[in-house]
Order: sequence, then structure tokens, then C-alpha cells
Amino acid sequence: IESAFFWVRCLMSLAILAFCIAVTMVALFNDQTTMWEGVPAGVSVVVFLFLMCVVGMLEGMQIAFFAVAKKTSAERGEGVFAKKTCALLYFGEGNNLPGFMIGRQLLVVSCMFFVARVTSVKLEGDE
Repeated sequence: IESAFFWVRCLMSLAILAFCIAVTMVALFNDQTTMWEGVPAGVSVVVFLFLMCVVGMLEGMQIAFFAVAKKTSAERGEGVFAKKTCALLYFGEGNNLPGFMIGRQLLVVSCMFFVARVTSVKLEGDE
């Protein structure tokens, strides 16, 4: 029964996500958003998707960096970029990780303000 409940929640989340994307795209293409005048709808969609991808990657990085922080250097992987990133983040007394997290959060907030500008629906009169 837990498995069925899990899949029902997944389907419900997918349905809500599809509805939200449909409403946003219709508003973008009908010029019913607070996006600046003169910006084509296609550009707005590309900007929206790009910024949401950036936010998703930044959120994933936060989870990964905190998970890796508890591992020893030998357990952190063999990849060149993974080693370089860990060397930068966990160097010295470990002050780089909190600094990165603050900068990451500021970037996420900035992206979300811009996404809100792109996707906020504006309705005229009695719509």
C-alpha cells in the first residue's frame, strides 16, 4: 500500500507540474506576464528554462557539497573536477564552504526574482 501511495503522489505532482507549466506558457505566449515590453515570448521561455536549470544545479550542488563534507579525501572520488572542487571548498579551516553557500544562496534569490518577473501573470480588468 505504501508503494501505491508513493505512485499516486508522483502522478499528482506530475499533474500539478504539467498544469503550472501550461498556464505559464499560455500566459507567456498571450503576453499576459510582467516581462518587459518588446521581449519575444520565445526568448522569455528560454530565459525561464535557463534560470530554472541554473537554480536546480545550484540546489543540487548544495546537497552534494554537504554530503561530501563528511567523507575523507580518499572517498571523494577520482574525477579531476571533483578533486579540484573539493580542494577549493575544504581548504584550510573550511571557511570556503560557508562562503560559497552564501554566494550560492544570493544567486538563487536573484534568479528567482528574475523568474518571477518572467512568469508572473498580469490580468487586465475583470479577467
